Amino acid sequence: MLGCFIPLHSCIDNAIHSAAGLQLRAECNSMMMKNGCDAQTGQALITESYNLPCEKVIHTVGPVVTNRLSKRLRELLASCYRESIKLAVENNLKSIAFCCISTGVFGYPQKEAAMCAVETVRELKKQYDIDVIFNVFKDEDLKIYESLLK
Repeated sequence: MLGCFIPLHSCIDNAIHSAAGLQLRAECNSMMMKNGCDAQTGQALITESYNLPCEKVIHTVGPVVTNRLSKRLRELLASCYRESIKLAVENNLKSIAFCCISTGVFGYPQKEAAMCAVETVRELKKQYDIDVIFNVFKDEDLKIYESLLK
């Protein structure tokens, strides 16, 4: 939750924390100290957005894939989307934007991650009235999501 500590690293965590400002890192640190631990994989937590052009930031920790995908890793990734959307709805947010959770340095295969994201969000949209945006960084991800969302 504290963001990336590698200067100018291109990960989404660094982009969010850099744009939001130091207050975001301070709030995340306070939350972690209060909870006595780091955020758990599949869990979601909400903070203020500070200098970002949105109401709140919802943080989630995706699973790390070191060898091959397993049912547990799929469940944890789906939990990231479920818990984030539930938290958004509980906080009266009308929309939520997701990056491609876990597909960067965490090693989750892009297509499988996108399939999990789209499937989970489609199920949740039956229960919750919230707009969901899939924000992609790579052209390859754009093609994957476009094919899944047809």
